[in-house]
Amino acid sequence: MADIAAIIEANELHFMQSWMHRDAGSIRKLATRDLTMMIGTRPPELLDRPSFVAGMEHGFRCNGFRLGESLVRRYGRAAWYVAGAQLELKLGARDWSGQFMITDMWRKVRFGGWRLAERSLARTESDESLGDSIRKLQLWK
Repeated sequence: MADIAAIIEANELHFMQSWMHRDAGSIRKLATRDLTMMIGTRPPELLDRPSFVAGMEHGFRCNGFRLGESLVRRYGRAAWYVAGAQLELKLGARDWSGQFMITDMWRKVRFGGWRLAERSLARTESDESLGDSIRKLQLWK
């Protein structure tokens, strides 16, 4: 049986590369349909998978990343991934680069292996207007 940490870490790398290259097809393959992302702005904002994919094309861009030391723990058909990361992010014309904490929950699906089901992307930030920018990406409003 393959090492779960190696599988999840490879999936994380693939997800981040797909985001950086704005590869919506790969994001859809790597993420569950009910993916939710909690973005650590003030106040925190949620994105679902369609909002995130659309947001990649409309200004929520990852231009570079460096994943730090990570921890992977399996819980039955789920696995938690936690890592620090240096991210080069843009929200429209606004730079939102810096140190972030990524916390992801991967779920083992019947067909297709491990899929990203939950993501929390958090950075200590005092600028409340970033929450407004994330909220504008939400397609359900």
